[in-house]
Amino acid sequence: MSRLPAIGSRHWFAAPFRVCLSARPWIVATVPRVAKRRDVRRFGPGPFVTGFKRDPAEWGDGFPFDLPAMLAIEQLRLDRPVTLLAGENGSGKSTILKALAEAIGFHVEGGELERSGELPAVPRKVLGEALDPLLTRSKPRNGYYLRAESFFNVAQFIDSGTTYAPDLSLYGDVPLHQQSHGESFLALAANRFGGVGLYLLDEPEAALSVTGALALLAVIARAARAGGQFVIATHSPILLACPEARIYELDDDGISEPPYDELDAVRLTRNFLQSPDRHLRAALGGADDADHERQ
Repeated sequence: MSRLPAIGSRHWFAAPFRVCLSARPWIVATVPRVAKRRDVRRFGPGPFVTGFKRDPAEWGDGFPFDLPAMLAIEQLRLDRPVTLLAGENGSGKSTILKALAEAIGFHVEGGELERSGELPAVPRKVLGEALDPLLTRSKPRNGYYLRAESFFNVAQFIDSGTTYAPDLSLYGDVPLHQQSHGESFLALAANRFGGVGLYLLDEPEAALSVTGALALLAVIARAARAGGQFVIATHSPILLACPEARIYELDDDGISEPPYDELDAVRLTRNFLQSPDRHLRAALGGADDADHERQ
């Protein structure tokens, strides 16, 4: 009989194994591979996840537990087709999005929710079981977790043509690395974002021009109407204008829900466009003063 994986090892639930069915050790049967847990919800339109429940007994110290937005995370209601997270760098947008991605079963580096050659994605508690995702009765057929810093690696895998790489026809039949960063992301969005899917996008505007951001906004609105769910961390006033979206702003006070015109990203961009010279003088003047002090 072949040697069994050690109980608790990462291979225990992944590998098929043989067990004895009687007192006679030569009578054995093969038990098929099964997942440790499974998602018993039915496929259907979103929303698929409506927020988080925080467990104070499991809550830790330091980053990310001490971020004001993390302490207020139960205020987030993700029950709209589109939820937008705005706020300054370091406010916790990406941290919350990453926690949500891991809780749903996405790979930490991003990419498709369902991956060939792997067991189905299963929701779970995250951050040492400190956060529990609040699920609806529907589950997504597929989804995508975009991380700008790892999109290059994901695109390389898509283009590789290896055994478990997705078929390139799903992305428009043009290798992603033969397109610009913005073009490849728009190809992904146009071909893969649809109904009955969950899409977590971390600052997708980083690769896009203004016209590209508008094109992405159209894809998001269309997929949301068809039953998709989006949670997007963004600084873009264009994406923040998504119709019927719920917008949260994260800051040192936690989480708030201001109207569009009062968002810092919108207000500061509008002020700059109205008077660029004044803002440039203030910014460059501050830089000149800092250089003078260093000399």
